[in-house]
Amino acid sequence: PAFLLALTRCYGYNNTISISKGVFVLPGTLYLVATPIGNLDDMPPRVAATFGMADFIAAEDTRVTLRLLNHLGLKKPMVSYYEHALHHGEAILNRIEAGENCALCSDAGMPCISDPGEQIVREAHARGIRVVPIPAASACVTALAASGQPTARFVFEGFLPVPKRDRRERLTFLQNETRTMIFYEAPHKLCATLRDLAAAFGGERRISLCRELTKLHEEVLRLTLDGAVAYYETQPPRGEYVLIVEGAPKQQESGPVSEEEALMRVQALLAEGLSRKDAVRQVAAETGLAKNQLYDAALRAQHTETE
Repeated sequence: PAFLLALTRCYGYNNTISISKGVFVLPGTLYLVATPIGNLDDMPPRVAATFGMADFIAAEDTRVTLRLLNHLGLKKPMVSYYEHALHHGEAILNRIEAGENCALCSDAGMPCISDPGEQIVREAHARGIRVVPIPAASACVTALAASGQPTARFVFEGFLPVPKRDRRERLTFLQNETRTMIFYEAPHKLCATLRDLAAAFGGERRISLCRELTKLHEEVLRLTLDGAVAYYETQPPRGEYVLIVEGAPKQQESGPVSEEEALMRVQALLAEGLSRKDAVRQVAAETGLAKNQLYDAALRAQHTETE
C-alpha cells in the first residue's frame, strides 16, 4: 500500500497501472513535440532532447520526420498516424499504456493544430494518459506577428472547407467578423481561395500573404484581396501559405432591424444556396430577432411569391 500511495503521488490519481505477479506496468507519456516550421536552426534544445528520450515517434509523415531525425543524428522507431485510420491511434495509445513514451509530431510546427493528431490527444486524456506539450514555433502565430495586421484579437480558421456549400456557409458566417482572421492554404488552391475571400469580404479588404516562413525565400506580401487575385494571375504561387485577413470594420450603432429588413437578408442567403433553416439561424443571430418569427415570415413570403 505504501508503494502504491507513492506511485499515486508521483503519477496522479487518474493514471492506471497494470499489476501481474508483482510486476507494476506504469503508463508512458504522450509528448506533443513542435518541430521547426522551416529553418532547422530554430530547433529548441528541449525538442531535440525529447526526441532522444522517446521510445518511439508518431509522425504525420514518417519520411519528413526521418529527415529531421537524420539532422539530429537520431534513430527511432516510427509509426504514422492518419485522420481516417483510427486504428493507428489505437495502437499508439496501447503502446503508451504499456509503458512506452511517445513523441508525437507533425511535419512542421505545433502538432494537433489543423492536424489529425488532435484525436489521439483527446483519447489520451480520456484514458488518463499524461500529455506533455513541448512547444516551439507555430506558423499561424509567426505569420500574424509579421503580418502588420492588428494582433490584439484574432481568430484561427485553418483550412477552409473543400465542399463549395460548406465553404460558402463558413465565409458567410465570417462576413461580420471584426477580429483578424488566420487561414492556411496550399499553393495549388490559393488563387481559388483568394477569389472566394474577395467575393465574401469585398476586394478592398486587406490581406497579408505569408509564405516560406523562416526559409530562404520567406515572403510577406501586404495587398488588398483584389490586388492579391491580380498578382497571382501572373505569379504562380509557391510554398505553403498563411493568410492574415483584416477583420470587418465595426458597425456603427443603429436602431433595431425591422422584420422586413431581416427577411430581405434571409432571402439573400437563400439565393446564395443556404437552406431556409440555416439562413434564418444566421439572420436571427445577426439581428436578435426570434428564429420562429423569421421562419414564419420567410414561409409567408414564399407562399405569397407562389400565389
